[in-house]
Amino acid sequence: MRVASLTIENYRGIKKAVILLPKHGVLIGDNNTGKTTILEALDLALGPDRLNRQPPIDEHDFFRGKYAAKAIAVKADGDPIEAAEAELAKDVPSPGEDEKAAVEKPRIEITVTVADLTKEQKAKFGDYVEFWDATTDSFYDQPNPAGVDAAHITEALRVTFHGWYDEEEDDFEGRTFFTRSLTEGDRPEPFSRRDKQVCGFLYLRSLRTGSRALSLERGSLLDIILRLKEVRPQMWEDTLGTLSAILVASDPDLGISPVLESIDAALKKYVPKEWGVEPHLKVSNLTREHLRKVITAFVATGDTGHAAPYYRQGTGTINMLVLAMLSQIAEGKQNVIFAMEEPETAIPPYAQKRIVHEVRKLASQTLFTSHSPYVLEEFAVEETIVLGRDSEGILGRKHITLPDNVKLKRYRQEFRTRFCEGLLARRVLITEGATEASAFPVACRRLAELKPDTYSSLEALGICTVDAGSESSIPGMAQLYRGLGKHTFAVCDKQDDGTKALIEAQVELLLMHEESGFENLVLKGTIEEALKRFAKVIDWPPHLKAKHPDPESQAAAALADYFVWSKGSWGIADFLAQCSEAEIPEWLRQACLKLKKTCAPLPAATGAAAAPADGGGDPGAGVDAAD
Repeated sequence: MRVASLTIENYRGIKKAVILLPKHGVLIGDNNTGKTTILEALDLALGPDRLNRQPPIDEHDFFRGKYAAKAIAVKADGDPIEAAEAELAKDVPSPGEDEKAAVEKPRIEITVTVADLTKEQKAKFGDYVEFWDATTDSFYDQPNPAGVDAAHITEALRVTFHGWYDEEEDDFEGRTFFTRSLTEGDRPEPFSRRDKQVCGFLYLRSLRTGSRALSLERGSLLDIILRLKEVRPQMWEDTLGTLSAILVASDPDLGISPVLESIDAALKKYVPKEWGVEPHLKVSNLTREHLRKVITAFVATGDTGHAAPYYRQGTGTINMLVLAMLSQIAEGKQNVIFAMEEPETAIPPYAQKRIVHEVRKLASQTLFTSHSPYVLEEFAVEETIVLGRDSEGILGRKHITLPDNVKLKRYRQEFRTRFCEGLLARRVLITEGATEASAFPVACRRLAELKPDTYSSLEALGICTVDAGSESSIPGMAQLYRGLGKHTFAVCDKQDDGTKALIEAQVELLLMHEESGFENLVLKGTIEEALKRFAKVIDWPPHLKAKHPDPESQAAAALADYFVWSKGSWGIADFLAQCSEAEIPEWLRQACLKLKKTCAPLPAATGAAAAPADGGGDPGAGVDAAD
């Protein structure tokens, strides 16, 4: 059982979306792209308890907040007339001979296709079962689907949530229906709470998963487990009766009850005695809903026997508690679809990976949202759903196609984490090698530390650095990220005209220096005093110490060998991290300024402020830009 496709219209920031979902997947994209909206949409259509909230939707759930009926002018055949829409009927022009007036009522519409149905689901939903073709990701509509035995064609169910504003009731309504009944029957057939329970959809919001898991609040993990096991604790009346008999701070020696008595005496001067009053303190609101919020599990801490609320335990303990509860849910439900927000919240990398790995084993389908490269590492490329939304509210999935130079083995062994970091960033700087990938961000960070008003670190600009492995691989890597909606930049050595043109075609800014290697750029661009100082403090490897017995006296030659020996292992980066502004090569300073100008351009009137304080020259000098 799995959600195969999801269609959303007019919901929150999404005007229209059609998303195909894998058996296991992770949703990524910029903040406010629509990741959480997708999970919330699934919850509206499939969540057993979501529609218990009254009203189930509100003003902000409608696209751009437009929920009221809108009068429009349409042609006689029913087609709308462009630019003739109006907010109120009085604004609609009188219809002409071939026109008529109509009223458009905004409606949230969410349609979910659940494929790979279980035997129980097939039996329960038999009248509404359709056939889904997994090879074409579409419904199989041939005349005799019952005779089809192809492995890729499976039974499926469509359900649709409708949400609207009811003018007569002046309130919002929302219901889920069997999709086929909306068009084939005389009246829509509701997809009830019990129907939804058979589908086994569980939406674990990040806050609920962590801080409320072992409470009795509705929708907590403990509450879900109790409902799945059909446990209805009959404890409320006894507990409320016991609590109502407890008077807090009634001992006069505490000083509270005399104050309350004096307040009572003062009140009775103004109100009749039969009104009651007599203020006193209780431990609760004495309602079962309030008890659900305040009752929580206590867990022993260490070997002392002292117990504390579970959410006051260590992060690792909480994570394992949550994982244990998720396993209970999956075991009790057998077929369950988990949708989980940001499992990485306050969790170390190894625990993030373990939770994702274990939950995937427990559920028939898992859908995550995440901003963690460690979570993304647990998913194959085809399971990574990169979302993008345009200015009109159209949301779509962008497919990832690795460049030819990134073979699957390299992706799995050495490239995956950095690649995933790039997927999570808005801007990507692609370098030709490991030396540039480690050293260039350090140079920018050092300059920003020295002169924060002039320079910016790559982190502050929202730039992730990705090592392409070679200059010939830069165009393909840039094309990949550019196709996913990222802003792309590149850093490299001097290239021939053909390679340069290929790179420029895929990046917004090309930072290309004239030297044959990054090491030469640094050695030639810094000053002798900086080289001698660094040569004095580093731990020289024996073979280089033998070749350069007195490295300070021949710092440039000794460090040239050292930088080659430490290539890709932070040798150059360590040098740049201890330089002053003047000691950092001019090309690097100008490249840092150029990046800042491209990512965060100043208004034209204050553009002069971007010039370096030391009068370092034209920000474009020595920088080959593709703009």
